[in-house]
Amino acid sequence: MPETVDVPIVAPEPPAYAHPGDAGADLVAAEAVRLEPGQRALVGTGVRIALPDGYAAFVVPRSGLAARHGITIVNSPGTVDAGYRGEIRVALLNTDAEEAYDIAVGDRIAQLIVMPVLRTNFVPVAELPDSVRGQDGFGSTGYQGTPEQKGALR
Repeated sequence: MPETVDVPIVAPEPPAYAHPGDAGADLVAAEAVRLEPGQRALVGTGVRIALPDGYAAFVVPRSGLAARHGITIVNSPGTVDAGYRGEIRVALLNTDAEEAYDIAVGDRIAQLIVMPVLRTNFVPVAELPDSVRGQDGFGSTGYQGTPEQKGALR
């Protein structure tokens, strides 16, 4: 796998990596938006890309916005397929119950992670093979409830 991939882009400001080794490149707002408590908004970035076949991009929240202001992405991660050529827009949500949050043009609002992806051949079978984990999920590793309570989390 190559260390970098060339991705054609149309953007007023291309996404940029803040530090060497960062997985996500910062996406910035191309429009000003005020998010009231509990409100969500689709925020444009002005970025359009042409991913090569075999790649997808994932739009993920910025940890600082989430920790300090309760701003997250509704459909995280948002998936950008290789064939999509429209603007990357970010579905932001203000989870703070009391404070509004103002987004200005140029504010970093999300990160874009580009990754290779495999096509999958889904093979129908009557039964799945056993595994150590089995059907346990939704917090089953470390959840201290009764077996009945754990079952309710599936």
